[in-house]
Amino acid sequence: MKNRHIYAISQPADCGEDTHTLRTSTDGAHLSINQWAEEDRPREKLERLGPSALSNAELLAILIGSGSPKESAVDLMKKVMHDCNNNLNTLGKLSITDLQQYNGVGPAKAITILAACELGKRRQASAVEERPELSSAAAIYNYMHPRMQDLDVEEAWALLMNQNYKLIKAQRISHGGISETAIDVRIIVKEALLCNATILAFCHNHPSNNTTPSRQDDQLTQNVKKACDFMRIYLIDHVIVTDGAYYSYREQGRI
Repeated sequence: MKNRHIYAISQPADCGEDTHTLRTSTDGAHLSINQWAEEDRPREKLERLGPSALSNAELLAILIGSGSPKESAVDLMKKVMHDCNNNLNTLGKLSITDLQQYNGVGPAKAITILAACELGKRRQASAVEERPELSSAAAIYNYMHPRMQDLDVEEAWALLMNQNYKLIKAQRISHGGISETAIDVRIIVKEALLCNATILAFCHNHPSNNTTPSRQDDQLTQNVKKACDFMRIYLIDHVIVTDGAYYSYREQGRI
């Protein structure tokens, strides 16, 4: 992962309780979280002010429960978030092994962190209505981004809709590449016909976060459009999804 520092493990991970995690006082002594001012303790702060008042590091500290003998759970999570550029999406892309490189994070804590990230992603996805209207590139992006944001390989999807642009089915077409050989446009058309779909949006991700379409993307778009036109299916768009932006062939006047 870019811009991430690895911290060596100098002792068994998952060690230390909150009563052993340390903070330096004004006289140079170390204080455990239990000795912090009550307004600084994450659990008490959440109970008093609500979860929105806490930083990401403080919320994560509540989840892991303890840090290491040398730093509190909050300081440990501040270090992790700093290495992720304070981006929760970046945090969610780490592996259990990545997280265990931090002193004080063992398998249990790493699993807890990634489980929380996955729940956040699922909450975002569930906020989208069951059969959303996907009549714009922005709507297509908002629907697909939660499903694609953590992928490290390319996936291609066909979004099959009725005449009112209501989603009938989201069908994954390929995983690991979108070359012309990897995608059979006949499968896309077949899925649309089986669902009685009259409108189709094609969508794939760029793990590189570069929204610029390749020549291969352009050729695939034309192949899909020709197949849809032949079967009188309206190809509304081909949207390239990245983490935070998208490219729309329709908005660019290329479809």
